[in-house]
Amino acid sequence: MTKELGVGILGCGNISATYFSLAPMFKGLKLQACADINPAMATVRAEEYGVTAQTVDELLANDEVDVIVNLTVPGAHYDMSKRALEAGKHVYSEKPLVLSVDEGKALGRIAAEYNLSVGCAPDTFLGGAHQLARSFIDEGGIGAITSGTCHVMSHGMEMWHPNPDFFFLPGGGPVFDIGPYYIANLINLVGPVKRVAALASTATKTRTITSEPRNGEIIPVETPTNIHALLEFENGATISLVASWDVWAHRHANMELYGTEGSLFVPDPNFFGGTVEAAGRDGQIEVLEERGHPFGKPNQETPRGSRANYRTAGLADMALALIEGRDARCSLQRALHGVDVMAAILKSGETGAFVDLSTTCTRPAALDAAAASALLR
Repeated sequence: MTKELGVGILGCGNISATYFSLAPMFKGLKLQACADINPAMATVRAEEYGVTAQTVDELLANDEVDVIVNLTVPGAHYDMSKRALEAGKHVYSEKPLVLSVDEGKALGRIAAEYNLSVGCAPDTFLGGAHQLARSFIDEGGIGAITSGTCHVMSHGMEMWHPNPDFFFLPGGGPVFDIGPYYIANLINLVGPVKRVAALASTATKTRTITSEPRNGEIIPVETPTNIHALLEFENGATISLVASWDVWAHRHANMELYGTEGSLFVPDPNFFGGTVEAAGRDGQIEVLEERGHPFGKPNQETPRGSRANYRTAGLADMALALIEGRDARCSLQRALHGVDVMAAILKSGETGAFVDLSTTCTRPAALDAAAASALLR
């Protein structure tokens, strides 16, 4: 197989700039073309990054494109990924993969029929901080994980996103939008989930946009925005996940894991870097020494300071997995299990009952510093 896969970007909104700007850092990827239902957006991105702007049909028929990166809105993920597979293209989707387990299984069947691969973000669990946490767990640093807590809480996206509508529709909300980062990292650190229970609510039926250019416009809220979930893992660990866009301020840590020999404090799974801390039986919390992981090095300036941002690492890992004939870390199997977890949380929030998971998966292979460096040009 070729040493490089041609990449076509489908959907040229906000997140596409991240893929366009970061993909050149990685081996195995060659940006070829882009498309959007709004041709003007595709033209802007194409001119900005030196690729070809095409219609959706032209992109799917482009012989120079081996993998379609699906950056459409969540509600369109299944249909567009299905079209890409049927056009003979591998697919790498932004999260969430799909909005239901049935849709995910259908993509799996189509991919198998055409001998194609499907991958899915998030890939932040490949970051230096989370791989440091992974190695510490694998080395027995906190013993067997028995429990933990996760908190991802804010007041939503209508204050900064130019078009926040889809965040508050089915397929959005804090579980399907931010939850994938936390669930993917829990699968990375702990393993697959067995069953869930949840309470869910919505503070208001509408939101008022305060960002430009639609400042003052009122949009509907059609998905729960406050969810308290309990996850029971196949290894017996029980971890709570609170995901809410109805919180103005809080002091909860992003992720804490408790084991038979100590505790581990993991930074925000929405990002690649951050400080990892741990305590043993003496209860003394100390910062874990970094191990030179390249995906933990700050490479981007933000209003909040320097930050490590290596999004598209999962796409690069998938491309090299196809070239090398190995399992991709951001695989369909793991993404589908994540969808199963999220859908089960929302179902439990509706019914008030525990919901058993219908899928399972393996933990992804760890990505140490050497393996991460091998993904970079």
